Amino acid sequence: MDIKHLQYFIAVTNFNSFSRAADHLFITQPTISKMIKNLEEELGVSLFDRSRKQVTLTDAGRIILEQAKLIDKAFKNLEMGLDDLLGLKKGHIRIGLPPIFDAHLFLKIMGSFHEKYPGITYQIVEDGSKKIEDDVNKNLLDVGVIVLPTKDDIFEHFSFMEEDLKLILHSSHPLANRKEVNLTELANESFILLNKDFVLNDLIISACNSVGFCPHTISECSQRTFIEEMVASKLGISLLPESICRQLTSNVKSIKVVNPSINWKLAIIWGKNQYLSYAANEWLQFTKKELSIELQKA
Repeated sequence: MDIKHLQYFIAVTNFNSFSRAADHLFITQPTISKMIKNLEEELGVSLFDRSRKQVTLTDAGRIILEQAKLIDKAFKNLEMGLDDLLGLKKGHIRIGLPPIFDAHLFLKIMGSFHEKYPGITYQIVEDGSKKIEDDVNKNLLDVGVIVLPTKDDIFEHFSFMEEDLKLILHSSHPLANRKEVNLTELANESFILLNKDFVLNDLIISACNSVGFCPHTISECSQRTFIEEMVASKLGISLLPESICRQLTSNVKSIKVVNPSINWKLAIIWGKNQYLSYAANEWLQFTKKELSIELQKA
């Protein structure tokens, strides 16, 4: 048995799927199945109940999972400690970013950090705030950008952006020439929203409910470009952050929403009781400093 056997076992339980775990680890499903089978033969127990369609742990599997996580955490702490000793000559940082986020400034800061520490590598994961929070909590990510509020008992956070959401609609829409629109005027519109992994979905639905209607949602997706294309095809309207609206094509217009306005606040989060590698901690301090400078300019 080596550490990879345990890491592959943990991955299968995290993703609740052999195939998804294999994709995440960039290996084939037969490879991960064979590794799990070898682990079962060495331990003399079955880890999964194979009589069911879904991945289900046996009693022995649950006990071994608890110990495997402890061993994996100890092994990762060893790797992190060695990275620290190498003085950032190498390291790896796992960062979660929402795809709806205009990451231009953020990536510019990452570029400056890379110039200072060229040996550090990055894993960038695009997901909604809820999934990013979950992955940071599970130590699958070191840090993540999310929409506030967050769980202050679990995460530390650094707020760095606040902006309004704007209505986007086709340039031929009856409201397209307005400078601002009351939220109640959208009660009979067809909404195209981000899916339920995104806090923006909750913010928009909650704001609509507060003025007496539930938005008629005709589609949910995870990509802002697809939302824009659907609006440009006259399938409905949407609400997107102001910074994103500045990048819209000529067929789509953005309009201020009032009574009430809807805004989002972005923050970087990291685990309150989790160890951050020296590379991740140095990146965090560097990024907070650079973002603070940009906030002062604004």
